[in-house]
Amino acid sequence: MADGALPISSLKGKVSEAEWQARVDLAALYRLVALHGWDDMIFTHISARIPGPEHHFLINPYGMFFGEMTASCLVKVDLDGNIVDKTPYYINPAGFTIHSAIHAAREDAHYVMHLHSDQGTAVSAHKEGLLPLTQHSLIVLPQVAYHDYEGIALNLDERERLVADLGDKKLMMLRNHGTLSVGASAAECWLGMFFLERACAQQVMALSIGRDNVLLAPDAAQEEVRKQTGMGMGLIGGLAWPGCLRKLDRELPGYAD
Repeated sequence: MADGALPISSLKGKVSEAEWQARVDLAALYRLVALHGWDDMIFTHISARIPGPEHHFLINPYGMFFGEMTASCLVKVDLDGNIVDKTPYYINPAGFTIHSAIHAAREDAHYVMHLHSDQGTAVSAHKEGLLPLTQHSLIVLPQVAYHDYEGIALNLDERERLVADLGDKKLMMLRNHGTLSVGASAAECWLGMFFLERACAQQVMALSIGRDNVLLAPDAAQEEVRKQTGMGMGLIGGLAWPGCLRKLDRELPGYAD
């Protein structure tokens, strides 16, 4: 635990094996976001549904930086926003609004990540949205949905519209706001966001020379990539995830505490 943070006792062995694994994977996601520079101090959120009939999910303690996150410090809440287990922390209401909506509506939404990166937010504010400019963008475009900005996500009524706009897609551009990724596993959630954020960064760089001077990928190539990536991020996410954890162990260890 970082200096200045409230002391948290380890929960390893005190929760089910399934919950502990979800905690470790979720803490790893927070650390990976920090490692890539996509965090926004104590703001934005990543959540994980805990296996079981209760539909409890884990989310970040409000006030801790992403690079400080550990498996034991994550806060368990129910779908009404009530904190389930005793903790010295509380949660960000805006995070609860977005994440509770998706966890409640999508059985496959085991992990939900929402970011405010500079590049992702920039593209979310672009009238044309994500353009078919690079291979990264072509990979994610079939899975990208859009949701119009309604203000800071404190209005619970927005949840219905957010879920409707997401539909069955795995990725979303929150207009004037940021990016979102949904995954059946931490690996799938991470890889979807990785490709989306890279595509956004590449678009911002490409458009720096002006909209009229960029080359959109041919329609036939777009369709070919759509066919080639029809299986989604789950399989290749599983291949990349162990390496991501090894990178964390080298450069930002401690997430599994």
